[in-house]
Amino acid sequence: MQKIYEPESLMEGELLQAMLASEGITAHLAGRDLLGAMGELPGLGLLALTVDDDQVRQARELITAYNAASPVSGDEPDSFPDVLVC
Repeated sequence: MQKIYEPESLMEGELLQAMLASEGITAHLAGRDLLGAMGELPGLGLLALTVDDDQVRQARELITAYNAASPVSGDEPDSFPDVLVC
C-alpha cells in the first residue's frame, strides 16, 4: 500500500475513495477515526488515501484529473423551487 493523497476533509476523502472505487481501484481512507480527537491533534495530515502498489499510477492520474477539473458553466439552476437556499 502507498499513500497517494492527503484529502483536506473527510468529505473530500470519501468522495475520492468513491470515485476511485467507480474506476475499479480499492482505496483505503486512513485516519478517519482520528478526526474525533481533533481538539488534541494537529488539524492537518490526519487523512490519507492509500492504494495497492499496482494501482498507484492510475489512482494518481485520476486524482490529478479531479484536482485540475473546473466546474462547467451553465449547470447551475436558475432557481431552487421548494428549497430554502441559505
